[in-house]
Amino acid sequence: MSDSDTPAETPADPNKDVRLDRFLRKSRQRTNSGGVPSLENEISYGGPEGEAAYDDEIEREMEAALAGFEGKDLLGDEDRSGGRGKGKDRDKADKGPKKGRIFRIHGQDVFVDLPGSRSQGVLSSQQFPDGVPPIGTEIEIFVESFDEASGVYLLNLKGTAVDVDWSSVRVGMVVEARVMAVNKGGLSVEVNGIRGFLPISQIELHRVENAEQYINKKLLCLVAEVDPQDHNLVVSRRGLLEKERADQGEKLWLVLEEGQVYEGIVRNVLDFGAFVDIGGVDGLLHVGEMAWIRVNKASDVVQSGQKVKVVVLKIDRERRKVSLGAKQLMNSPWDDLESRINVGDTFSGKITRITDFGAFVELEPGIEGLIHISELSPNRVRRVADIVQLGSTVEVKILVIDKPQRRIGLSMKALIKPPERIAPESEPEDETPAEPVKPRVRSSSLRGGSGGGGGGPLFQMPPGKD
Repeated sequence: MSDSDTPAETPADPNKDVRLDRFLRKSRQRTNSGGVPSLENEISYGGPEGEAAYDDEIEREMEAALAGFEGKDLLGDEDRSGGRGKGKDRDKADKGPKKGRIFRIHGQDVFVDLPGSRSQGVLSSQQFPDGVPPIGTEIEIFVESFDEASGVYLLNLKGTAVDVDWSSVRVGMVVEARVMAVNKGGLSVEVNGIRGFLPISQIELHRVENAEQYINKKLLCLVAEVDPQDHNLVVSRRGLLEKERADQGEKLWLVLEEGQVYEGIVRNVLDFGAFVDIGGVDGLLHVGEMAWIRVNKASDVVQSGQKVKVVVLKIDRERRKVSLGAKQLMNSPWDDLESRINVGDTFSGKITRITDFGAFVELEPGIEGLIHISELSPNRVRRVADIVQLGSTVEVKILVIDKPQRRIGLSMKALIKPPERIAPESEPEDETPAEPVKPRVRSSSLRGGSGGGGGGPLFQMPPGKD
């Protein structure tokens, strides 16, 4: 074979990457970071004569390392003629029909090994109408662009559209996005032949836990960001849903009335309740209205994104607030209370709340009664907590049942027997007669008065006294 003859295909050399790495390491050893010959290398190779021999060795290593590579130089955008191009010029040179070999299939992405390049390419499995060929199949593809973030080439199968019209998308436009695959942080979509990104936070109005469910679906979205130079397209479905929801909310306020029943979606869960979207309007479902049993935290009953059936309890049109209830749509334990609880019955229950005026006792799930402070003990009670503690179990007696008001009066005092009174013992009679009381003797000679006239003494001494 003559020197002018060029083989149709260079045989694959499994050691070419090893030789290239070795060449790059030796090249780095020869120069320091500023491109000045290293003194250490001068000593190792015996000055200029040794360096000349070393240059010959590098030349041989370069020729061996580049054997099998064609097209571009791997040492920075430099071709064989010594010219240096820019990254964009390299991308333009890479575009065009090429042959690649499928080496991996992951979800909707087909990864292709490109000849003469350390980077791989990726294209959608949707471009294979008859199904994705098996791994190892050689296919003809076009290079669309290079994704620097992921370090792969974006490819198109030969026969599909290569050039895309970026003027067909603009910020704020409503477009149809076809979900291609799930990637880190969201969904990979295709809009008018342009690959774009739909962040997971922009898929729904609520939090999305499983993004796999959207694969192969077509979603209407708003274009949020367009950058043709960087091949960057970002869309938002949530933005479109919020716009539609605002329009629905204005219409709902015109017909919203108390007592209406809606199927809503839980948007936000807090300790004291959950906000439910009933069709463009958010209403508060308080923990006390979630169930007939006592609910400590709303998260124990509902979760974000869950569908719930609620009834409108109260509407404040001026402040645009709506109160919702769910337990009203369930069977109440008060409906057939008389079949289980009657006046005079004795029950064992748990203290659920303590107030200044008494303690509440749960008789059964959804049924509570009140022990008034005056019914806690036969003795005077100054503080309820001195008699009962939260969570303790007590025996009570049913005093009053007010079914319309759903109130039950209880008593602990009624179950406490009063202590028996002991009759006082009679004292023995004293046979010694009591001494008679001496009467007080008044002096009859006491005189009062004042003035002259030579009155006598004020009192007279007893006889026998001078």
